[in-house]
Amino acid sequence: MTQTEWAKLNPDALQSGVVEIFASTNPIMQYMPFQNIAGAAYVYNREQTLPGIAFRGINESYDESTGVINQLADPLKILGGDLDVDAALIAWSTGANDTRAVHDAMKVKALSLSHLKTVFDGDATANVKEFDGLNTRLTGGQVISAGTNGGTLTFAMLDDLVDAVSGTPSLLLMNKKLRQQVRAMARNIGALTIAKDDLGREVDMYYGVPFGIVEDDAQGTVILGFDETQGTANNTASIYAVRFGADGMFGAQTAPISVRDLGELQSKPAFRTRVEHYNTIVLEHPKCAARLKGVKLA
Repeated sequence: MTQTEWAKLNPDALQSGVVEIFASTNPIMQYMPFQNIAGAAYVYNREQTLPGIAFRGINESYDESTGVINQLADPLKILGGDLDVDAALIAWSTGANDTRAVHDAMKVKALSLSHLKTVFDGDATANVKEFDGLNTRLTGGQVISAGTNGGTLTFAMLDDLVDAVSGTPSLLLMNKKLRQQVRAMARNIGALTIAKDDLGREVDMYYGVPFGIVEDDAQGTVILGFDETQGTANNTASIYAVRFGADGMFGAQTAPISVRDLGELQSKPAFRTRVEHYNTIVLEHPKCAARLKGVKLA
């Protein structure tokens, strides 16, 4: 189940409030289901090669052939932080827990945006503490180029991106400027529809696939900005198509987001909250996600 659905079944005020903030700032967290696992990694098998099949004649035998299966593992990573709020600020607040609630919300929003950035840009080779993101995982036919030196978006590109995903994508992830461009293109042919998401917000859909808008990270830097290099162009961006599900892309976790009130510290007059999430992303099917890179703004 997604974090939002889990919150509905776990009405603890502090915990559910955190999950709600996560979903409203992180389209991946809003739509992506999570699976609780035991241990420090999610281990699974993926087909590499199917066994051979052939026609045979009378009294002839088959040549033995066995398929090849690869065992893969996605280790869980620890994402979180501590937050201290001075006891005096709490005493001066106008309502019960108001000050801590505001600061907790800011901490969780930063955690949420850090998670979102890692989903795209995470690289465990460069930083072993984080999980690999889509830019590291997607290779070969799952990466579509808009042109040697980039190119403006076309319906053919968008359709190639959607078709690169096995089944129907759950989400098209892009920045706001590219959403504006897709809107303008899709309106002209009646391919744009509008629906409401789980939080009651209106979302655009391209032939039934909703848009997920990715904005800034915790430092205020655009996550999917026009800052990628494609050949001689250094002003391109990417659009992603993902299909969520048990046989697609999902999150693996030890448990849902942990929010722990550690109480007042002995070392100083402040109350500490710790937010942690032991998690990773899993792309169980090799074609559950795809990337269109090198897109220029028209």
